[in-house]
Amino acid sequence: MLLRQMQYFVSVVNTNSFTEAAEQMYISQSAISQQMRALEDELGVELIHREKRRFSLTPAGEYFYRNSLRVLDEVERLKRETIQIGTYDDTRLRVGYLRCYGGKELHQVIAAFSEKYPEVSLEIVHGNHEDLYDLLRFGSVDMVLNDQRRAFSDAYVNFELVKSQCFIEISGKSALSRLEYVTLEELRNIPCILVASKEQQENESEYYHNTLGFGGSFLFAESLEEGRLMVAGNRGFMPVEGIRQDPNLGVTFQRLPLFQNGEPVVRNYCAFWKKERGGYYVEEFADMLRQEFAAKQKRLRRPGDSRF
Repeated sequence: MLLRQMQYFVSVVNTNSFTEAAEQMYISQSAISQQMRALEDELGVELIHREKRRFSLTPAGEYFYRNSLRVLDEVERLKRETIQIGTYDDTRLRVGYLRCYGGKELHQVIAAFSEKYPEVSLEIVHGNHEDLYDLLRFGSVDMVLNDQRRAFSDAYVNFELVKSQCFIEISGKSALSRLEYVTLEELRNIPCILVASKEQQENESEYYHNTLGFGGSFLFAESLEEGRLMVAGNRGFMPVEGIRQDPNLGVTFQRLPLFQNGEPVVRNYCAFWKKERGGYYVEEFADMLRQEFAAKQKRLRRPGDSRF
């Protein structure tokens, strides 16, 4: 009975009305009022302070409300996962993304997907390019958001998401931060900070040096946040995945487009999954990603600017 009373209580607080809560919970107003008093009697404390037609939460009521939200979420999760196990219905989606990904698109899609498909359990992991390739190859994830570094394979669905410029983040203390864009030559004598696990540091530095043409020395960070702290301390610049300048970056560091030989350095980002491991949820998630990237680029594109 306590669980049902908890649901009634949360509904009363959320709607700020006994009448609306009763309608929402499909019971009479008198019944929901009785249940609230029964709940208070059982707990032995006042949860709601009533004044004529108005009410407010007591400190105990505020505590009970906040923790009821957590408990009800846990109960819903328990119910959903029990049903999944009982029906042998695998509605789990495991997604991998780049460790140095610095955009908001993936976060927004995860939130939208979870709201649209609450029955699907999302598991999110991150890694460098080769980490993600191995996770996908050995079946540890269902799909990955990754940059294209090798020719497309017929064994996988190679779902192109966006062609985007390369960007670097650099300290606001650096004179280069005042530029509209930066070139590889201008960065040659500044340490390059790469976000990479210890196992992938050699692979990442070789790729950035030999394939992308980054010169100079390399420093390493275990996470994007650690790398940004190093950038804020003006220890070097950091290549990041993601599109265009984010207005929420602040003034501690700047995100600048990267140019080489007068042209922007462009990367191809894709969602990859094994052809035999595809399905509705995988394809839906990938399609939502593509739409979010396209919408983000459209919002940020500046009229008359041919470089972006």
